[in-house]
Amino acid sequence: MNTLKKLLGIIWLLLGPVVIYFLVQGAITHIDPAGKKDINNPVIWIIIITIFTPIAVGLMIFGYYAVKGEYQHLPENSNEL
Repeated sequence: MNTLKKLLGIIWLLLGPVVIYFLVQGAITHIDPAGKKDINNPVIWIIIITIFTPIAVGLMIFGYYAVKGEYQHLPENSNEL
């Protein structure tokens, strides 16, 4: 189980920057001042990137702690905290 946690930690570490990259790439390709759809509006993309960047950073932090081994022993009662 600990090996699975470390493997998933590596996946989370790699997934965070990939998500940010694809968000920025999608914004660059879809923003068009002459476009009539909502996806062409830069304000929408700024909002989306602002919301999802901290989530992606949180994934990377979670992955870092999983790779580091912080989740190998979880507390079983409140006295272990």
